[in-house]
Amino acid sequence: MRVLLSLILLPTLSGCVVASVADAAVDIVTLPVDVAAKGVDMATTSESEADEKRGREIRKAEEKAGKEAREAAERCRRGKPRPADVCAQPN
Repeated sequence: MRVLLSLILLPTLSGCVVASVADAAVDIVTLPVDVAAKGVDMATTSESEADEKRGREIRKAEEKAGKEAREAAERCRRGKPRPADVCAQPN
């Protein structure tokens, strides 16, 4: 009885084993390709990443220009402008 049951279940078990071995083989074969693709993805910059970086640079430049303008206005208000400061002349 056990032998008969084993013989009946043997084909179904071997199919599972073959499928598992085949899946493992595919994973092993595709692993170098996946690693290389990940490396290329890490080394390159996408268009959206480049846009974000450009946006950060523009915001920093605008913040710096605004700070310099406020400082120049304060120097003009105090009557101690630098030669490069453009101060409004009272009429």
